[in-house]
Amino acid sequence: MYFQVFLGLICAGLISLTVTPIVRVLAYKIGAVDVPKDNRRMHKKPMPLLGGLSIFTGFTLSSLIFCDITPQMVAAWLGGLLIIVIGILDDKYALNAWIKLLGQIAAAAIAVGIGGVQIDHINLFGRYIHFGMFAIPITILWIVGMTNAINLIDGLDGLACGVSAISSMSLLIVTLMHADLGVAMLTAILTGACIGFLPFNMNPAKIFMGDTGALFLGYMLSILSIIGVFKTTAVVSFLIPIIIFGYPLFDTVFAFSRRILQGRSPFSADRGHLHHRIIDMGFNVRQSVSILYCICSILGILAIMLTEQRTAASLVILVVALIIGLFNYALIKNKNTRTLTGLQQTMEFDRIVIPDEKGAKSSDGAEESVPSDGKSDTETPDKPE
Repeated sequence: MYFQVFLGLICAGLISLTVTPIVRVLAYKIGAVDVPKDNRRMHKKPMPLLGGLSIFTGFTLSSLIFCDITPQMVAAWLGGLLIIVIGILDDKYALNAWIKLLGQIAAAAIAVGIGGVQIDHINLFGRYIHFGMFAIPITILWIVGMTNAINLIDGLDGLACGVSAISSMSLLIVTLMHADLGVAMLTAILTGACIGFLPFNMNPAKIFMGDTGALFLGYMLSILSIIGVFKTTAVVSFLIPIIIFGYPLFDTVFAFSRRILQGRSPFSADRGHLHHRIIDMGFNVRQSVSILYCICSILGILAIMLTEQRTAASLVILVVALIIGLFNYALIKNKNTRTLTGLQQTMEFDRIVIPDEKGAKSSDGAEESVPSDGKSDTETPDKPE
């Protein structure tokens, strides 16, 4: 079983890796290019989009080879195709946010209607809670929410694709622990497709996923989490996907809440995402992406341990991770404060008035003596860049 899953992962990765250069040329030809026009974008030159098309190609071809054709598989293909079409149109023409939302709801309805994908119950510490008539709206809300969550974190080179690869790898381990070969194979294929695209997407990126890739990855991860994790017998099965996708879900909830409280549309873009805040702390793109990769990996380990019902060990890991995070945050704040103080002192020195031969007053009113050659004894520090 493990060998077959490994072959599926490798096949998807190789197909995605091979197709990406072709997709890159296609993006330039049809004009699907992202031009940096505001401070939210970290790149400085136009970049081709549509990278998600290579991920979709790797996933679809590999799943045709290694997976059985089931209603859930057909739903994944059809819904994924609809998401890809929406993503391509958005990368090319920048669709209205509400049009994209309607398309996402339609894709979620395909998964529910054709594939029978539903969160009809959860296992809450050994007690099964059935949703009844609310199962369909809850499922659609989860699929649409996850689809947008991955899209919202797609702001740095390699971030959304790498986070998706880590999350799908965590899902893969959980499904293998339950010996669910069908879901494990699909998850492995999605992981491989992400890994195959990453060499072209890591900083400095040669191509972006665009909405084509971000929406597709969010859509597929949401479906895989429903059919592979939500319905497991683990006593906290409902927590496992929430923990695995903790970073994108947190960033999405925080972004929507922030925008609504500011009286703006929840779909309006801004520069308040977690990756932007880490960049503003002084880290470069690679460092910021590495930090977020580590966060997702820790959350994935927590979810896997909860699957084994090792609650105590999971709590220890969580507490240690929080302590390390708070300690690093304190160091960063202290470093930024010292840097700001140093810049302020340098600017105060720069405001000193150059005296004349008879002596003059500095900017704070103190009189200074001047050498006979008209130059100050103390050199004025260079201005900060």
